[in-house]
Amino acid sequence: MGLGAYGLLSVLPTASSTLTEVSPLASREPHFPAKAKHLVHIFLNGGCSHVDTFDPKPSLAKYEGKILPTESLKTERPTGGGLPSVFEFKRYGESGIEISELFKETARHADEMCVVRSMHADVPNHEPSLLLMNTGESRLVRPSVGSWVTYGLGTDNQNLPGFIAMCPGGYPIQESANWTSGFLPGVYQGTYIDTNNTQVDKLIEHVRNDTISLRDQRRQLDLLEELNALHQETRAKDAEIEARIQSFELAYRMQLEATDAFDIGREPESVRERYGSSVQSRQLLIARRLIERGVRCIQLWHGAGQPWDNHDDLAEGHKRLAGQCDRGIAAFLDDLKERGLLEETLVLCCGEFGRTPTVELPTPGMNEGKQNGRDHNHYGFTAWLAGGGVKGGTVYGSTDEFGFQAVEKKVHVHDLHATMLHLLGFDHERLTYRHAGRDFRLTDVYGRVIHDLIA
Repeated sequence: MGLGAYGLLSVLPTASSTLTEVSPLASREPHFPAKAKHLVHIFLNGGCSHVDTFDPKPSLAKYEGKILPTESLKTERPTGGGLPSVFEFKRYGESGIEISELFKETARHADEMCVVRSMHADVPNHEPSLLLMNTGESRLVRPSVGSWVTYGLGTDNQNLPGFIAMCPGGYPIQESANWTSGFLPGVYQGTYIDTNNTQVDKLIEHVRNDTISLRDQRRQLDLLEELNALHQETRAKDAEIEARIQSFELAYRMQLEATDAFDIGREPESVRERYGSSVQSRQLLIARRLIERGVRCIQLWHGAGQPWDNHDDLAEGHKRLAGQCDRGIAAFLDDLKERGLLEETLVLCCGEFGRTPTVELPTPGMNEGKQNGRDHNHYGFTAWLAGGGVKGGTVYGSTDEFGFQAVEKKVHVHDLHATMLHLLGFDHERLTYRHAGRDFRLTDVYGRVIHDLIA
C-alpha cells in the first residue's frame, strides 16, 4: 500500500505539499503573495548602448568631437570626444517615454514598460559583469538568478525543466556559469538549448528514443533509480546523485511534452509572421509557449555569436542587432498581454553594462583604425522591465546629461535582483542556502528593493 502511494505521487506532481520530499522542483509558495510567477530575461549580450536605445542624450550633439567634462571617469580603453547618436528618439504611449527608432516596435508597449536609466555595475569587463548580472557575484561561480528562483518556487510543469537558457550557436562568454546552479543542488541548473537548430530532434538532443518504447524505458529507469538509491544511502543523500536521478526522470518525462512545446510549427502562420523569422524571434515565440506550459524561468540570449559589443561600426551593428529582436519582443509582449500572462510574467531586458557616450579611439588590434564605436561603460546604463507587477509607463532614475554615469536614483545590479525577487514573492535577505559554513543569498550582503518600480 505504501509503495502504491509513493508511485501515485510521482504521477501527480502537484497533488500534495509533501511532494517536495519527492521532487525538488515541485511548486512551492513564496514568502508572501507574489505579483509575478514567471521570469523572462532577454539578455542583450555584449553591452547594448543605452544612449542609442532607451536613454536619449541631445547634449551630445553640442559636444560632438569635444572632450566631455567627465575626466574622473576612466574608460577601459582610450576614448575621445562626444559621439552623438545617429538614431532618432520619439515619445511613445500616454506616458511619453522616449525610445529610439531602433526599438520602435517594442516602443508600442511603452505604457507597460518601466525603464530604469540609472543602472550601474562594478567593472567595465564582460566576464565579471556577465557573472554579476546573472549570479550576483562578479568573481566566483555562484548560483544564477534562475537557479535561485526555481530553488525558491519550483516549477508548475514537472514534464519540462523549470529553468531554460536559450542561446543560439553555442555558449556566450563565461559559458554555462551564466545559468549554473553553483552550490545549489544541480537540479536547479538551467537547461541549455541551442536555438540555431529548428528541428525539435536537434534542438533538444535525444528527446526521442527510437529504439525502445516508453514502457521499456520506464522499466530501465526504475531499475536505475533503485540502484542509485542504494548508492545514495551510503553517501548521506549526496546532492549530485540526487541531481542525476532527477535529470534521468525529467529527460523521460520531456519525451511526452517537449516536442510539442518547442515546435513552433504548430503555431498559425499568422502568429509566426508577427514574430518574424530571426532566431531571436523564434526564441521569443518558444518562450511564450513555455510560459503557457508553466516553465518558471527563461533566459533568451541575443548576440552571443555577434554581440552588441560594437567597438566600431556601432550604427550599423546596432541597427542589425535591433532588427533581429525588436519585432519579436513586441509580438511576445502582445501575446502575453492578450493571453492574460503579462500580469504574472516579469520580463527583463538588458545586457551586462552600457557603452560610453564618447568615441572609442583605435588601439592595437581594435577598431581597424575606425572611430565610430563606443567602449564598455559600467558607470551608467539602462534596463527595462514589463509585466509582473512593475509600474508601467515609468522612467526611473537618470544618467548625467551625456549618459556617462548614473546620477539620480542609482540602481545597482544587487538592487535590481532584490526588486525582482520581491516581485516574485521573496524577501531577498531570507531566500538563503547554507554553504561552506554560512548562509548565502543572491544579493550577497547588499541590495535594496526599489519600491518605486512596483505598481
